[in-house]
Amino acid sequence: MRFLIKSLVFGLMAVFGVFTLGVLFTAAAYAYLAPQMPAVETLRDVRFQVPLRVYSRDGLLMAEYGEQRREPIAIEDVPELMRLAFLAAEDDRFESHPGVDHVGLIRAALNLVATGEKTQGGSTITMQVARNFFLDREKTYTRKLTEIFLAIRIERELTKDEILELYLNKIFLGHRAYGVRAAAQVYYGVDVHDLTLPQIATIAGLPQAPSRANPITNPTRAVARRNYVLGRMHELGYIDTPTFEAARQAPETARLHNPVVQVDAAHVAEMARLEMVARFGEAAHTDGYRVYTSLDPAMQGAASRALRAGLMAYDLRHGYRGPEAEIDLRRHDTDEALDRVLAQYPRVAGQLWPGVVLEANADRATVYVGRGQRVTLNRAAVEWARPYVDESTRGPAPRGVSDVVRPGHVVRLLREAEDRWVLRQVPAVEGALVALDARDGAVLALVGGYDFYRSNFNRAVRAERQPGSAFKPFIYSAALDHGYSPASVINDAPIVIEDVSLQGEWRPRNYSGRFYGPTRLREALAHSRNLVSIRLLDEVGVNRVHGYLDRFGLEPARHPRSLSMALGSGSVTPLELTRAYGVFANGGYRVEPWFIERIENDAGEVVFLNVPRRVCESSPCEAPAERTIPASNAYQMYSMMRDVVQSGTGGRARALGREDVAGKTGTTNELRDGWFAGFGGNIVSTAWVGFDQYTSLGRRETGGSTALPIWVDFMGEALKGQPQRRWSQPSGMVSLRIDAETGGRVTSRTQRAIFEVFTPEQLPPELPREAPGPRADEHTPESIF
Repeated sequence: MRFLIKSLVFGLMAVFGVFTLGVLFTAAAYAYLAPQMPAVETLRDVRFQVPLRVYSRDGLLMAEYGEQRREPIAIEDVPELMRLAFLAAEDDRFESHPGVDHVGLIRAALNLVATGEKTQGGSTITMQVARNFFLDREKTYTRKLTEIFLAIRIERELTKDEILELYLNKIFLGHRAYGVRAAAQVYYGVDVHDLTLPQIATIAGLPQAPSRANPITNPTRAVARRNYVLGRMHELGYIDTPTFEAARQAPETARLHNPVVQVDAAHVAEMARLEMVARFGEAAHTDGYRVYTSLDPAMQGAASRALRAGLMAYDLRHGYRGPEAEIDLRRHDTDEALDRVLAQYPRVAGQLWPGVVLEANADRATVYVGRGQRVTLNRAAVEWARPYVDESTRGPAPRGVSDVVRPGHVVRLLREAEDRWVLRQVPAVEGALVALDARDGAVLALVGGYDFYRSNFNRAVRAERQPGSAFKPFIYSAALDHGYSPASVINDAPIVIEDVSLQGEWRPRNYSGRFYGPTRLREALAHSRNLVSIRLLDEVGVNRVHGYLDRFGLEPARHPRSLSMALGSGSVTPLELTRAYGVFANGGYRVEPWFIERIENDAGEVVFLNVPRRVCESSPCEAPAERTIPASNAYQMYSMMRDVVQSGTGGRARALGREDVAGKTGTTNELRDGWFAGFGGNIVSTAWVGFDQYTSLGRRETGGSTALPIWVDFMGEALKGQPQRRWSQPSGMVSLRIDAETGGRVTSRTQRAIFEVFTPEQLPPELPREAPGPRADEHTPESIF
């Protein structure tokens, strides 16, 4: 008995000693680690990494940038079933323990010994918060002790709801998804409130192995983990038996959902991203900023479609350049092998599919387009594909399908209908389209190339190209400012110019090769007479005109001080040319292009609000635009460029069926660039087509045949439903009948009389009294503008 008592006392002393040593060790460890531990209070002001998002002006998503997909959610907005699922999976005693769960640690250890698998974790949710916010993943006793001490601190400083909210927003759940709301979007394409119970259980099962056991990477393992979570929910009484059984039998429906881009505007989105990085540094990608741009989604969509259709139409006119590659079908004789080949050729512009030709004869070809799908090309699908020789030459028309494609060719296809595919190729030619609101410079649409993901070079804002005849309106406007009028006559005749800057003699000519003699400026602009523009520039003065360019926002340094300036031998970007034409379009005011309307932080607070300068003729406004040319000048230039459309080189624009459309074609030396810049309603826009390598577009490929169709397609959509703009003749201007041949007042010898509009300073000289002109009984000038 005495021995038993001694043994019991000894045992109690041993336990007390171990306990005392444990307390002393814990106290010593805490004293050692406490100074090194971060301040828990910082969790109250934690900033999650949230991606940068760029939107159109009405809130449609254009792009998302950032390594982590996250959409923070407040704890009160978390569905109750999701809350219970995570507690069942990770920490069912979360509501009662002080940050460390001794029962959970023992249960996890016993389960590990019994099963050999770590299906239950010893870390509480609070410990995971401590680890995820403050610690690295190194597995050491020191880190584990620090994690425990931090968890206890966190429980003292924060409420259970605050801790769970941090956890559900911070936790990594695979495929760049951080937090439960992002996981719902990534795996199921819905918000957390729209998840089913099986989907909730799948997400709740992810923290253990988010990269290896998610339903995309390993569906079998993910389902097993999901069913474990459902079982725990059933054991804990969170769900009843019928609900548990139904959820356990449900099929797994996860698939990868990328951010749903609602507006195809990658070039503008990248412009916004670069601007955000310039303002906020790398924090732009992680601090949850939202950028709202000026883009109109409908116009942007129309711009993308018009540019791609125009570039494809050019490409079809110039022949087939052959397959993108050729493979040995004997080495790629399974669908899986062919899929690996096609993976190297991403779809272009969302519509040009890659395919491998499997069989081909005169009547048809069989093409593999991926995932086991085979399609057929018939004769009609390849009839356009005459061999490309050069920009101006094509080979003979194909006699059969096998003349164009053969087995092993990697080609591009366009799906025209459910069961109709045609052969296409990625256009080698490039282009750009820009549209601005002429009243304040807002970018309404901007496309910088055929496909941003194939070439992210933004030609709309960075491609400095010669504008050709699209530059002539600025020469004419300067002439009007120096006393000329639309009725002034300049001789369209041969000219030889000695110009050092042009390396000797220059013998310019008209595109037609003909000379037309004395020509009124209105007619010369409508038909783009080069020799009239050169002589006009010479008469007004190169230096005068060069100094005039700043009124349109053009950089004088990029334009030569020589007569070649008359033919647009300087350089502009499509955006710069659009801004310059905006001065004509809005009645004489210079407005600056802008595309960011406002920037919001992650709390929804506006940190930047754009207040652009705006044309405000009838009422005061906060930031009025500067008038740079007289209203009379802008009106005359509008009426002259309207004639470009009604009777000149821009005739294709008559298809729009509007009376307020005006603009100018442009074609450069050796047909390297095709342009059309113009306006209608309150929209001013420019289309440009050319090769990045500055090579020729080919015979007869002018601005009127390459760029103008793109412009017409776009403006047809952009102006749909918008009322026609009626231009008012500025006060003080005079309408007068003139001789169409001489530009002077009508006489008894006048064969054809027309109306023209003048400022008082531009009026033709009075006629002698003995030779009065005929009575002005034709239609008024207002009826033709």
